[in-house]
Order: sequence, then C-alpha cells, then structure tokens
Amino acid sequence: MKNKAFLLFILGIILFPVLLWAQTEPEEIKLETNQFQELFYESLLQKGIENYDKAIVALDKAMKIKPNEPTVYYELGKNYLALKEYKNAYNSFESATKIDPRNKWFWVGMYDVSYETKNFSQGIIVINKLIEFDPKYKEDLTSLYMATNEYEKALALIQELNETFGKTDRRELYKSQILSGGKFQNMEITNLEELIVKNPQEESNYISLIFLYSKNNEDAKAFEIVKKLEKAIPNSEWAQVSLFKNYLDANDAPKAIKAMNIVLASAKIDSKIKHRILNEFLIFTDKNPQYSADLEKAVSYFDNDTSVDVAKEIGKFFHTKKQWDKAIIYYEKSVSKGLGDTVETNLLLLQAHTELNQFDAVAKKAMELVETFPTQPQFYYYAGLANNQLQQFKKAKEFLEIGMDYVVENKELEINFNIQLGEAFNGLGEFKKKDLFFAKANQLLKQKK
Repeated sequence: MKNKAFLLFILGIILFPVLLWAQTEPEEIKLETNQFQELFYESLLQKGIENYDKAIVALDKAMKIKPNEPTVYYELGKNYLALKEYKNAYNSFESATKIDPRNKWFWVGMYDVSYETKNFSQGIIVINKLIEFDPKYKEDLTSLYMATNEYEKALALIQELNETFGKTDRRELYKSQILSGGKFQNMEITNLEELIVKNPQEESNYISLIFLYSKNNEDAKAFEIVKKLEKAIPNSEWAQVSLFKNYLDANDAPKAIKAMNIVLASAKIDSKIKHRILNEFLIFTDKNPQYSADLEKAVSYFDNDTSVDVAKEIGKFFHTKKQWDKAIIYYEKSVSKGLGDTVETNLLLLQAHTELNQFDAVAKKAMELVETFPTQPQFYYYAGLANNQLQQFKKAKEFLEIGMDYVVENKELEINFNIQLGEAFNGLGEFKKKDLFFAKANQLLKQKK
C-alpha cells in the first residue's frame, strides 16, 4: 500500500509540469481575444474605405483565431459581394447560417447574392426561409414566382396577400400579366365568384370579374355580374350600368340619362362598357330625337379617348340614315379633335354638306383643306363642284385642273373631275372644251362598265 502511494506521488511530480504546460494562461486568452478584435475592426475599417481585398485578408486571419464565429463569415460575404465574387459571397453567407441559422441577416445575404446573380430558383429557396422570420417577404416571393414563370403559384400567393394585406399596384400588375394569357382565367373567375359569396360588399371583386368577362367578349355574363353588384351595392358607379339598361327598357329617359352620365364620367368603368352604353343610347335617340342634346353631351365624355373616334362613328351612323344635318354635327366634332383619319372625316363632312346643297360651306371648307392637304385630289374636286354650283366657273376650273394632276388609278374620281370640268367650261362659254371633257367622262364610263 505504501509502495502504491509512493508511486502515485512520483507520477504526480512528473506529470504536474506537463499539465501546467498544456493549459492556456489567462494572459494568452486575453491576447488572443484582443488580436481577434483588432483584426475584425481592421476589416470593418478597410470595408468602410472600400478596400475589400484588405478587409478579406483581415477576416481570414480572424477566422483562424475564431473559426466558428458566424459574424466573420457574414462580413466575408459582404466583402465578396462588393467585389462581385458571387460564389465566395454565397458560400460565406451560407456558412454563417449553418453556425447560427436564427440570424435573419445571414439569410438576407444569401438572398442578395441570389437576386444580384438572377438565380431566382435559388432565391425562392432562401426567401421561403426568410418568410419564417417575417411574412412580408412573401411580396418578394411573388416577384420571384413571376421571374421563374411559376404563374399558378404566383396567382395563388397574390390572392392570399390581397386577402391578408389588401391589394397593391404591383400585385395587380402581376395579376393582369398572368391573366392576359388566358390560361389561368377560369381559375381566377372561380376565385372571384367565391370571394363575392364570401364578401358581397367588396366592390373590387365584382369589377375584376366584369372586366374578365368583358375582355373575353362574354357581355351577357358581364351584365349578370353588374346586376349582382347593383343588388349588393346600390350606390356603386358600376351598378348604374345595370340601372341604365333597366331605365332604358322601361322608356324612363330622364333616369336612364342620369345613370348613363354617371357611368360615362366614371374612371373606374371599362371603356368597352361605356361604348356599349353610348351605342344603346344612340339607337334610343334615333327613335327619340328630342334627346339629341343629351347624346351630344354623352359624346363629349369621349373627347380624350384616342382608341376610338366616337364622334366620327356617330356621324357615320347618321350618314347611313341620310340624316345629313346630324352627321355634320358629329363630323365637325371629330375634325376639331384632330384624331384618326382626318382626310376621311373631312370627305364625309363635305359630302354631307353637298347633300344639303350647302355649297358656300363646301367651297369654304374645301379651299381650307386644299391648303392643308395639297396632294389630296378629292378636296380639289369638292372645291370645283361647289364653285360650279355657285357659278364661280373660273375658280372651279382652276381647282379642277390642279386637282386632276393628283388623280391616280381612281376611275370614279377621274370621271367626276371630267364632268365638273365640262360644267366649268360650259359656264365660261368654252363649248368645245365642254364637249371634250364630257366626251372623256362618257368614254371612262363605258370602260368602267
């Protein structure tokens, strides 16, 4: 027993210095910590003055002292990202998340690299992790789904966010892009129908559904939704669409006109529906001309509509019915706007004046148009025609002779020019030339047959 105790004592003497040597002295620990801090702060200093390479060197040294410090990897990632060394940046941020997965900013770093390199599929994986920290990152996820053409997922997420946080312009734009293809429209129609049942007081769902049906030219279905809207939200501007039709069918013009004016003035209502309402009121006015002034007012709502020249189209409507005075009103409205094919509109206007034997107006207008459109032969023709009727034969001859030079491959117009030149020379007493031009006209008529 004594021998054993003695042996342990001897071993203790031998091993004690070794154990002391193996332990780190407190001074060394303090030195190591100070060195790490110096290197870390040096990296921050170098990064601040955009010496990213030197910052990385300092961080590499700091990492050897503390290899499991996630902040070092995070800072490395930021410096590599600044240098556009994307692979090293991503790997550094990823290493930080492996050490401390609860720090949101490490994941943000990975997302920044994914976004900058347009690696959207990788970004989706990272953003789903960030959503665990903050659901607002779902907004970014919507954009990523759009970038990767995952439209079904995008549409479902847009609907979820709309219900949770309300609509945004960006999401509505995404939704419009998805639905423009048509593939997902049935899915959206079903969703909107369910939302209307769930919350019948939310006007926007009715409007979106009306727009979809209208876009697909399913007007009957669109008006069915308008009727539902009218019952659910009677004060809605959209409800006036249905009320207008009801009042018009009941021959209650004052109420129909009031509803129509609300619709036409609304910035919310689709232009296709406005055009349809105007067309219905045009037909009604044709049978009830006492409301012509209301029609004129209705047309004025479309003054800034560049897609369709409404005034011109209404002028043509009256033109086909040979209601020349009404046609003139709308052609003049169209011309004053200066939209669309003004040459055609002016020709229709001149014809309408001619039909009413308003040759003073034709002569004045045609002379203005000749100055504006000096190569359009039709305007010279009307100037000649009007001046012949006003017995201003010399003027007529001058206009017709100039205009004839611009007639190209238009036999009908050439015949008319020859007839009017014959009339002009007849008025001037130059009968040989009269006979010459009438003969030319007859010859062209035979060729035409």
